[in-house]
Amino acid sequence: MAKKLKFPKDFLWGGATAASQIEGAYDVDGKSLSLLEMIPYIELKDKKDLTATRKLTKQDLLDSIENKKGLHYPKRFGIDFYNRYKEDIALFKEAGLKIFRMSVAWGRIFPNGDEKEPNQKGLEFYRNVFKECKKQGLEIMVTINHFDTPFPIVQNHGGWRNRQVVDMYFKYAKVLIDEFNEYVKYWLPINEINLSVLMGAFFVEDNTKKTVFEKINSSYQDLHHQFIAQAKVVEYSKKFKNIQVGCMLANSTTYALDCNPINVFENQQKELMRKLFYYDVMIKGEYPWYSLKYFKDNNIEIIKEKGDDELLKNNPVDFISFSYYMSSTIAKEEGELTEGNLMKLGKNPFLEASEWGWQIDPIGLRYTLNQLWDRYHVPLFISENGIGVLEKLNEKNTVEDDYRIDYLSRHFEQMSLAIEDGINLFGYTMWTPIDVVSAGSNEMSKRYGLIFVDYDDYHKGTGDRFKKKSFDWFKKFVKTMEI
Repeated sequence: MAKKLKFPKDFLWGGATAASQIEGAYDVDGKSLSLLEMIPYIELKDKKDLTATRKLTKQDLLDSIENKKGLHYPKRFGIDFYNRYKEDIALFKEAGLKIFRMSVAWGRIFPNGDEKEPNQKGLEFYRNVFKECKKQGLEIMVTINHFDTPFPIVQNHGGWRNRQVVDMYFKYAKVLIDEFNEYVKYWLPINEINLSVLMGAFFVEDNTKKTVFEKINSSYQDLHHQFIAQAKVVEYSKKFKNIQVGCMLANSTTYALDCNPINVFENQQKELMRKLFYYDVMIKGEYPWYSLKYFKDNNIEIIKEKGDDELLKNNPVDFISFSYYMSSTIAKEEGELTEGNLMKLGKNPFLEASEWGWQIDPIGLRYTLNQLWDRYHVPLFISENGIGVLEKLNEKNTVEDDYRIDYLSRHFEQMSLAIEDGINLFGYTMWTPIDVVSAGSNEMSKRYGLIFVDYDDYHKGTGDRFKKKSFDWFKKFVKTMEI
């Protein structure tokens, strides 16, 4: 028997993508390579262990520019959205999407980062995409930087550790807002800001051979620069009455492994610096007390420029957006681990998991929404949520993905209950409405979409699009709110 869920009439149902995972056309119209486009595909025997994809040296990256080893670089090809965006946007509209979250490739607009003028060919492409969205009646949410900082910025300026990159980023962001504010209402300056500065640390080995913990500690200067860059975008957005700027985090929802007070306290302390710290800075506008103690205890010094504290204080974001895929456990003595979003996480014996080891916890989404609303009382938006699965077309050229329907149904139910709890949740963009190259595992095999794309991990195939069973299910759900 169908169950009717309750959502506001103006709730924004949609889907999310990223430029580096869909566009392709990596060498077209002046675009530069991003770090993500320089990571080759590596076949994994164990899909729950991605360490093999995180062992690239700086020389590997330099060799990849001219592909001296003849390897396959999936994110250079994506799903050819660059040439097929009209077809894809029409499918998104048909599926019932009301909002499309997408990112702009920084390297299409300022290929080296320090050009005086933006690349007009890049601006023309995105203007055409936005016009097509408007034609199809889709609201747009744009992520300004979704993990794909141009490699020339990393190579020539050292990346976000260099304060000059803040100015490069802000110049880029201003161009986007000036050019496209009539099309785009919602802006996210930096994707999953709590993971963004770690991308280089995870994928590139350095000579110091630092542990992940040490790399995290050394990344707080980079993070400060991203906080400042985001605050500058918020400040600039005030010139425009029709746009809003939100933050975007990879939400790390954790529970104590058991009711042992030692583990409960450990979870509380880990949650502060792994999650709440980021929200606190971007919403409350200052570094919280517990972060100052953490910095002192770990000999972390953040170099600030005059006016940084005031800039953060005066420019909190308008709304919170976050990705939610899983939850995990925390214990003082680390127990069994499973794969998570770019890092290994504590296993929960009460949860099932995907083929990639990501634990499925719909109730954890309601828990998270309650927690964030109680702490911050600003509008909430779920900007990523979905399940990656190995899939193949059947003889009817579709995929019978009842597991995806079940996954979405259970999460939608918890969202509805959270709204009944009194929470201001105004939208949801699933990851993703169409199959894309996976961010973490760098493969096509990990399929999230309502729409199947005919490419394998080496991009052999037609690239044609096929509707999965979940496509028609989602289309019906948006109309009826029934699961």
